[in-house]
Amino acid sequence: MDRAALKALLEAIIYVSEEPITIAQLEKVLADVSKDELRGALEALLEASRAPERGVEIRQVAGGYRMYTKPEHHEAVRRFVRSQKPPLRLSLPALETLAVIAYKQPVTTPEIKAVRGVDPSSALATLLEKGLVVTAGRKQCIGRPILYRTAKEFLIRFGLKDVGELPTLEEFEELARASLGEPEPAPAAGSEPARESREEAAEPGNA
Repeated sequence: MDRAALKALLEAIIYVSEEPITIAQLEKVLADVSKDELRGALEALLEASRAPERGVEIRQVAGGYRMYTKPEHHEAVRRFVRSQKPPLRLSLPALETLAVIAYKQPVTTPEIKAVRGVDPSSALATLLEKGLVVTAGRKQCIGRPILYRTAKEFLIRFGLKDVGELPTLEEFEELARASLGEPEPAPAAGSEPARESREEAAEPGNA
């Protein structure tokens, strides 16, 4: 199989995949292609998808590869998507709890409460139900409280390769509101306009 045909095949596989597809999965499906050929074609495909005339790009997310719309098209795409179905919404307490977990994970309920100053039980239940947070065992201390961390769905929804790509806390708040359908807060009188969101994965390109 020549490079062009392999790139086209990889693009088709990534397009139809509902979850980020890993190198191991691609190697299993394309057993007749050498690892070097596969990785070379994949890198070439990623580079080609970044061309300005392309409306979607393939990016590394949550340990695999997935197709996403480009940042410059997000506003138009978001308006279209919202016209088709209601966005996933989170309350402000849930967003704040998610931020604490994302930046301090793994973290316990008492530790979240110490940061937020309120009982996070309801917000935690919401995040667990929506698959954005999962349990991560128990902390080895008195009472052995449950630990929580962000789930793979969190990385997918926010378009992150891993938690090492988390933006600043302020940028995360903007990113969260954009990705999860929260309205932007009104700017305080005399304040500077909010910086643009760094959110780059509002909707998969094949949604």
